[in-house]
Amino acid sequence: MPRTAKLDIDDKTYDLPTVEGTEGERALDISKLRASSGYITLDPAYGNTGACESAITFIDGDNGILRYRGYPIEQLAAQSRFVEVAWLLIFGKLPSKTEIERFSNRLGANSYLHESFKHHFQGFPSDAPPMAILSAMINTLACFQPEFANPDADAIEEAAARLISKVRTIAAYTYRMSNGLPFVYADPRRKYVSNFLHMMFSMPYADLEVTPEAEEALNLFLLLHADHEQNCSTSTVRMVGSSKANLFASVAAGVCALWGPLHGGANVEVLEMLAKIHAGGTTAEQYLQQVKDKKVLLYGFGHRVYKNFDPRAKILKASADKLLAKLGVKDPLLDIARSLEALALKDSYFVERKLYPNVDFYSGLILKALGIPVNMFTVMFAIGRMPGWIAHWKEQHDDQSTRIARPRQIYTGPTQRDYVPIEKRS
Repeated sequence: MPRTAKLDIDDKTYDLPTVEGTEGERALDISKLRASSGYITLDPAYGNTGACESAITFIDGDNGILRYRGYPIEQLAAQSRFVEVAWLLIFGKLPSKTEIERFSNRLGANSYLHESFKHHFQGFPSDAPPMAILSAMINTLACFQPEFANPDADAIEEAAARLISKVRTIAAYTYRMSNGLPFVYADPRRKYVSNFLHMMFSMPYADLEVTPEAEEALNLFLLLHADHEQNCSTSTVRMVGSSKANLFASVAAGVCALWGPLHGGANVEVLEMLAKIHAGGTTAEQYLQQVKDKKVLLYGFGHRVYKNFDPRAKILKASADKLLAKLGVKDPLLDIARSLEALALKDSYFVERKLYPNVDFYSGLILKALGIPVNMFTVMFAIGRMPGWIAHWKEQHDDQSTRIARPRQIYTGPTQRDYVPIEKRS
């Protein structure tokens, strides 16, 4: 028997159906509340509002749990690869050997950009924000491949492969263009992550030798960022996609949402904070005291969803330690990060407020060690998140009950007033 909740308003009682997810999450279905009562709900920033039902990613923030399609993130990080996880997110299951080989071949075959794209890159100033270029270029892809902009069931694999492959090429070319370096074409002998680093850092006369440790660290970074439920950028992709906007336009909108420092730019803030601490000669203890005195902000701690340790942060911490040890990097910023973490986890001020290190705390250190410049950090996030955006666009696109998103509001402006001719205005 379905459960209902009762809402009493203006001496009337309204029955609200309840919805329960497979992990026990519960919601009140208010889809008919306005029509039946004249009321809407008010939930700024949508922190208590479910915008959809989704089978892609599950998060239990209180217990620090993250699962892609039911698989714990710890198992995927230890045993899987980014390309396999991309397939899992988009198609809902682990691929067979035939499927992953076919998908990998498609990624390799679609790594190139139309040669006229070079002219598009030349139209940007050298100091143009990389995220602006990325969004513009993804939209431009729809002009060259319109048949994949609104893919049907038979074309979605090819469309996904094109986007996931070409986004790394766009990113690499953006970096090369901004530094006055010649574009480097993809090498069909290399795998996804190695190929990206090759296009970023090889020269026509000297190919980059990608170490296994560097490839593993970047692969892990991308895998851990592949999806994260209904965050700002993913919700934007679904919002735009609800109008039947094409796949390219929808994920380009996701790039724009990710651009903000409160979302995709958070690891940049962490690195800048660590650099300021180092440059100022401040100890970790002194900085944490300044945080408690509300004189400075602490970036990389706490999360909108997780009220426990971010499971991705645990994995990336180990990866950062391993990578920097192998590279022989003596990074003072990592030492500061370790001190901040150790001290904060023992300090009741941060523990009581559940301010644990999040994924951004260590991801910037890994990217820095790999030679990725700070202005490209958010672009790296976008490369990792692309499979999740595609998965959500596809899930919504396949749902025949999808309606165009149209939030309501509570109007707080002037009531009706009459127009006054300019000569009569005081």
